[in-house]
Amino acid sequence: MLFWRSLQRRGLRSEQRAGQTWYEIIHSNMFKAWILSVSIFIFFGIMRCLAVADAIEVTDADGKTVVITSSERIVSLNGSTTEILFALGVGNNVVGCDASSTYPKGVKDKLPSVGYQYGLNAEGILSLNPTLIIGRDDVRPPQVVQQLRMAGVTVLLLKEPRSFETAKQRLLTIGKAVGHEKKAKELAKALDTDIEKLEAKLASRKETPKQKALFLYLRGTQTTLVLGADTAPGAMLDIIGAENAAGSIKGNKPMTAEAVIAAQPDVYVLFTSSLESIGGIDGLLKLPGLARTPAGQNSRVVTLDGQYLSGFGPRCGRAALDLFQGIYETNGHFVTTGE
Repeated sequence: MLFWRSLQRRGLRSEQRAGQTWYEIIHSNMFKAWILSVSIFIFFGIMRCLAVADAIEVTDADGKTVVITSSERIVSLNGSTTEILFALGVGNNVVGCDASSTYPKGVKDKLPSVGYQYGLNAEGILSLNPTLIIGRDDVRPPQVVQQLRMAGVTVLLLKEPRSFETAKQRLLTIGKAVGHEKKAKELAKALDTDIEKLEAKLASRKETPKQKALFLYLRGTQTTLVLGADTAPGAMLDIIGAENAAGSIKGNKPMTAEAVIAAQPDVYVLFTSSLESIGGIDGLLKLPGLARTPAGQNSRVVTLDGQYLSGFGPRCGRAALDLFQGIYETNGHFVTTGE
């Protein structure tokens, strides 16, 4: 009997110890789980704070703040942006570009194309898994930009420059966006040097009459346009102190023989590709009215690469100097590629 009671007491104590053990185990595991969950929360909170701390804020064309958290995979939506990105030293981060990207040489052949900047497709761009998309503010169609942003991709749209000052501002903005502000400032300083050289040339011609220049945009004989002062080539003519023979024309207008003859330009300015499309100087002067002007009679033609002349990228100071040389310091045909 005593033996049986002794066993009962031992069993009860064992059960109590077991109960305490399970209680301790349960509460110990719950405590560990709580510690783990708190640790995870703190870890991700720290990572989130670090991500916010590393985020870069820039202002877009609409004056809105764009927060950029990654520029590891960039899609460029226009040629001048592509040129800037490569000049900044982040060309390896560019995973796609639009059809207008012609510089650096061969870049369009090396990178996947997203089409032309005025005929974009969201699916094609998103297939490249971009973390940042940069382009000009008039890309089309606008709903594509909305689709890209809805997909969670950061899109930075900037105004296309029409002056050296706005060109520098865009350069510095993109430099900041991709974390290369120092290089952007170096490029801006180089541009300032070119501007100083141009200003010296303009000062030397202050009392000299301006040359009348007419910018022609040609694609064979079927597309013949005159570009006005509010275009990129028109802005460049104004910058280098030439009179735009297009007068009050805004944007582009079809070229007519009567208008060209009436304008009496001293020099024709074209993209290199435009001159090639109509068979060179001989083909150009066969177009109606073009031979019956001072420019035509003296075969005064200046041709520059399209991206170089109108892109307002890092080389725009050099382009202005070359345009000045072609119009004011050269006779006959002047051509440069900007390479």
